[in-house]
Amino acid sequence: MKARWTLLIAGAAALVAAKAPLRFQPDPSSVIAAEIAFNRLAQDKGQWTAFRATAAPDAVMFVPQRVLAQDWLKKRADPPASVRWSPAIVYVACGGDLAASTGNWTRPDGSVGYFTTIWRRDKKGGWQWILDHGDRLSAPRAVPEFLTGKVATCKGAPRPDGPPARGVAPPPDDSLVWTADVAADNSRHVTVKMWTGAAYETVIDDRVEAGS
Repeated sequence: MKARWTLLIAGAAALVAAKAPLRFQPDPSSVIAAEIAFNRLAQDKGQWTAFRATAAPDAVMFVPQRVLAQDWLKKRADPPASVRWSPAIVYVACGGDLAASTGNWTRPDGSVGYFTTIWRRDKKGGWQWILDHGDRLSAPRAVPEFLTGKVATCKGAPRPDGPPARGVAPPPDDSLVWTADVAADNSRHVTVKMWTGAAYETVIDDRVEAGS
């Protein structure tokens, strides 16, 4: 009887452990590594191949209308040469499960622009992107001299007004929130806000005009 109870207790403990949610460290370097690997995959295997391989099932992108990425990318042929990009600043939720990265890109024809990507942890703890967008510029955006990583705080007084309007799949702790508003003419406004402990700070504010 004692042996049976021991097995039952052990089995119950294993079941609870199996269902426990993973806890992640808010590590900007892991997001930077995911971005670098994403770009390398695009150069080695093809641009759209890399986008398919790293996108979450519910990821969205803009072409310029908002589309479900995996549907749009399905069977799409890679261009002869891929766009190249590099992250400049990464923001991570204090729970470590959501992040935003932004930086500059360069196309094979020499044109330049910026990008913003929202990343989310998958069930195994890897990063998948859930939103990717950007726009062409006449000159690259100014960026910090060194790659920069910032982490939101989970501390602070209760937020009486609640978090601002959010996009798809916000983080459980609401320390990093984002929106992607698209108008009828396909112009869009993408924002990322980070909780500082006292207020939300807008850390990314991208506006794309119609026709871009």
